[in-house]
Amino acid sequence: MRRNLALLFMALGFGGYIAISSIAPVAGSSHTAAVMTIDGAIDLISSGFLGRGITTASDRGDEFLIINLDTPGGTLQDTRDIVELLLASPIPVIVYVSPSGARAASAGTFITSAAHVAAMAPTTNIGAASPVRSGGEDLPETIKGKIMEDTAALLRGIAGRRDRNSDALERTVLEATSYTAAEALELGVVEIVAEDMEDLLDQLDGRTVQLETGPTTLETKGVHVVTISKTLLERFLGVVANPDIAFLLLAVGGIGLLIEFLTPGLFGPGIIGLIALSLAFVVLGNMSVNWVGVGLILFAMVLFFIEAQ
Repeated sequence: MRRNLALLFMALGFGGYIAISSIAPVAGSSHTAAVMTIDGAIDLISSGFLGRGITTASDRGDEFLIINLDTPGGTLQDTRDIVELLLASPIPVIVYVSPSGARAASAGTFITSAAHVAAMAPTTNIGAASPVRSGGEDLPETIKGKIMEDTAALLRGIAGRRDRNSDALERTVLEATSYTAAEALELGVVEIVAEDMEDLLDQLDGRTVQLETGPTTLETKGVHVVTISKTLLERFLGVVANPDIAFLLLAVGGIGLLIEFLTPGLFGPGIIGLIALSLAFVVLGNMSVNWVGVGLILFAMVLFFIEAQ
């Protein structure tokens, strides 16, 4: 019992340290900014992480937030949610497509365009924002035109709000055009091409951006940059938030419970099944899924059990 309690207190202490270190500002420093990294596909987890980052930075008084972005794209609904967060942010948000070799493809184009300041590192690219199906296939012709026009209109609206080249951005949707960092700067898609974070901060100094509350001028000289990291739960979900893993957990959980029902008293399969099902529903709850399909899978497992009986 004492050993178990000690392990529990160690776990709570370690978790508390991680939580505090990820949100606590530096003592004695009032001139701070936040930086966070979003890489990989844009999904519900990315949207939640970015929303938490904006709230954290705003609540602790950071002057602005820098998002290091590297993404191949993501779901349209989660992209719209992120765009809404950026447009309504109470503090300036700078999206920096980095490091060199990174990209802001598809959903990344919308996110970069919605920032108060859009920046890219050399040898990065932005664009190719034409909507496709989740597996990468082209949309059916019956709805392709509607979704393309709807998506292009969204990007035109963002460009108008941020005073960027709407024609160049619209081509990323209608023609799947992609631009290098130099081309994006020349066309007015982004405002800054910076070698690294230090160069970015130098170019941001004195730049005025428009917030909902009015214009504000960025002061970056001597600013202390504080990193906002993902929580353990966000990291875990980022690893397992994959449709294949989710449905594998669902299948393992169903099989485990089926074995437990058929041979009561084993406990092992039942416990494993419950854990797998719990993890599956946590993962599915953080993904864009068709719950009718999930319900049919669960119904199939019930039928398997009835047939076995």
